[in-house]
Amino acid sequence: MARRTDAHPDLARPEVGAPFFSTWRVGDALSQKQTVEAIAGTWERRPWPTDDLLGYYVYTGQDSTTLLHYSQWRSEQAYEAFVKVHRQERVDEIDTAVPGIERLWLGRYRHYRSGAREGDTRVPGCIVIVDVEFEGPDPDRQRAWVDAVFEALESEPTPHPGGISAHFHLSTDGTRVLNYAEWESAQAHIDALAAPGDGIGSATELWHRVQTWPGLKSTGSVSRYDYALGLAPD
Repeated sequence: MARRTDAHPDLARPEVGAPFFSTWRVGDALSQKQTVEAIAGTWERRPWPTDDLLGYYVYTGQDSTTLLHYSQWRSEQAYEAFVKVHRQERVDEIDTAVPGIERLWLGRYRHYRSGAREGDTRVPGCIVIVDVEFEGPDPDRQRAWVDAVFEALESEPTPHPGGISAHFHLSTDGTRVLNYAEWESAQAHIDALAAPGDGIGSATELWHRVQTWPGLKSTGSVSRYDYALGLAPD
């Protein structure tokens, strides 16, 4: 069976071969709450579908209209098998409980690199998702850009104290990078964005290189979320 957990996911868990991210639009803050409870009830009433699903996490958007879903699969094949047998009955039950849900996007990724302060045990108060898009598929460019971000981070003269960790994922189609960043609070992230420089980071040559990378189509949409639900096998 599924059990609820308050523990945040380990984004760098080595068994996760296929992390999936998706977003739903549900309308308003009340619908957000109702949908989270509908998801929890739907999953708790059924056996955990497969040992190849390591965890499923849901977050409420601070825009009061969206939900973020993050699931940890051992492989894409395991996810496809789940879709064939188990997904639709869950979707139908959730949609009956909360009509009008829009499923906006599903992204298939691979975890690439994570960074965090050594020994930092803070519990994240805000999850920030940064979605970066490139002009056409190029896995080498994806990795090189993330490596450049880490180079800029490591040389940062004034890192913001509110940042906890950053977990970079590469889309399997070679066109996007998603950063799942853990922050102490939403206000800490807002303050960091308002600091000198273009977004997170000082106005250094290394950050300018990141922001003007060849083939970079978008420097990234930024969305803030609150942890709402964790589900794991019992």
